[in-house]
Amino acid sequence: MAFEIKVNKISESRIAQFDENNIQFGRLYSDHMLIAHYENGAWGNPEIIPYGNLSLSPATTFMHYGQAIFEGVKAYKDANGKARIFRPEDNWRRMNKSAERMAMPDVPKEIFVDGMKKLIEIDQAWVPSCDGCSLYIRPFMVATDEFVGVRPATKFTFLIITSPAAAYYNKPVSIFVHDEYVRAFPGGIGFTKAAGNYGASMYPDQQIKKMGYDQILWTDGFEHKYVQEIGTMNVFFVIGDKVITPDLVGGTILAGVTRDSVITLLKEKGITVEERPISIDEIESAYRNGTLKEAFGTGTAASVAPIGKLTFHTEVMQLRPVEEWDTMNWIKTTLDDIRYGRIEDKHGWILHI
Repeated sequence: MAFEIKVNKISESRIAQFDENNIQFGRLYSDHMLIAHYENGAWGNPEIIPYGNLSLSPATTFMHYGQAIFEGVKAYKDANGKARIFRPEDNWRRMNKSAERMAMPDVPKEIFVDGMKKLIEIDQAWVPSCDGCSLYIRPFMVATDEFVGVRPATKFTFLIITSPAAAYYNKPVSIFVHDEYVRAFPGGIGFTKAAGNYGASMYPDQQIKKMGYDQILWTDGFEHKYVQEIGTMNVFFVIGDKVITPDLVGGTILAGVTRDSVITLLKEKGITVEERPISIDEIESAYRNGTLKEAFGTGTAASVAPIGKLTFHTEVMQLRPVEEWDTMNWIKTTLDDIRYGRIEDKHGWILHI
C-alpha cells in the first residue's frame, strides 16, 4: 500500500530554545512529530504535525496492560551540515519483532523509515553539529483501544518524536552486577524493546544509584551466573586477545543495532569476537590474572561507553585508565567517523537526508 505523508507545519519554530552548549538528554523536543493510526486491520496515512500533547481516554489499553514498544535511532550532521540517520531500517525490522511478540501490528517501512526521513528533513535544524552530539529519534507504538478488558488491542497509534542529544555518559560508567533481581527469562520479552522491560528495572536501578553506581549488569534468572546486558546497553569484554559478548540465543538480550555494528567492524579488523555465554566467574578470574583489559557497553543512546568499574558482591574490579585502551577507543572512533561522514560508509548504514 502506498502512503501519503501529510504535513502540517508549526506556525512558529521553537528552535530559539535550543542551545547546543547546554543539551540535556530528553528535555527538549523538536518542532514536529509523526503520528499514524491503525484501525480495522489497516494503517491510515501518517501525518507530521506540531509536537504536542495527546488526548487519551483513561481506559486506553496501554495504560493498563503495557502494550507499548519503542525504538531508539539517531541522526547526525556531517561537515557539510547535512543530516544522516544511522541504520534506521535495522530499527524498523527490530521494532516489528517486538510488535509480533506483543501482539501488535507490523509498522510498514513507508511509515517508519520514509516517515522518519521526512520528519528529519523538516526538522533538520534541530540536528546538533557539536562533536559527540546527535538528534535522538524515538519511534514508539501504543495500544489505544478504550477498553479495560484483558485482550490484545485492535487499535494502535505509532509516533516518532525527536530530541537533541549530547553524550549520554561523559565519564567511564560504574556498574553493579546484580544477582538478586532478574531482567528477563527465556521465553519472555527480554529481546524486545517493550516498555515493561524498562519499568521492571526502575526499582533495582534506583537502589544501586543510591549506592553510587550508574547502571546494573543483569545476570540470568536461573543461576545468577551468566551476564546478560546492562540496563541501557549491550556489554563487551576484552579478555586477552579476544572480544567476548553474551549471545542472543536465549532471547533474553536485546539485539542491539550498535552491538551488531561493533561486531561487524571488529571482525573486519581481524579481531576475534566470541558471542557466547560468559559468567561473572570468568570475568572475575580474568580480572585477577590480568587478562581483563577492557569492558564497554554499546547502545543507541550511549553509543560506546567505557566501563571503569565492575562490582560483584565484595569484588571491585577497577579497570585501567580508558586512555590506555586500544579496542574500545578504536571502535568508538571508527563508528563516529562513519556516523559523521568522516570516512566512507562501506556497509550502507547511513540514510542521507
